[in-house]
Amino acid sequence: MLKRLGRCSELEMERVLGNLLRWGVTLSAAVVLFGLILHLIAPGAISPDYLVFTGERADLHSIRGIWQGTLKLQASYIIQLGLLLLLATPVARVALSVLAFACQKDKVYVLVTLIVLFVLGYSLMGNPL
Repeated sequence: MLKRLGRCSELEMERVLGNLLRWGVTLSAAVVLFGLILHLIAPGAISPDYLVFTGERADLHSIRGIWQGTLKLQASYIIQLGLLLLLATPVARVALSVLAFACQKDKVYVLVTLIVLFVLGYSLMGNPL
């Protein structure tokens, strides 16, 4: 992919990876800020009852639930989406690094980066194996 674009130089790879991190964090912060603003302007906000502990809704723990809540413009779901974007940013950087090392034909780094990507995916999936 990157070789067809003529971007196999190390400097260009660093620029692309740096932009990915910069834009990922910026987008994540913007989404969280938008959710926070919605939360603050929500009419009739619920005041917490500190004597009774109630956990978060179960749909805040699934990507499908977060997406559905986001489409309804519910603040807590939008904030959760921003946090998911923040988590996805370094994972995307590692995945893009695999392509960058493959473009440079560096087999050792491709293998090491694939192992890192597998470990990241395994740990983010809650150790399903």
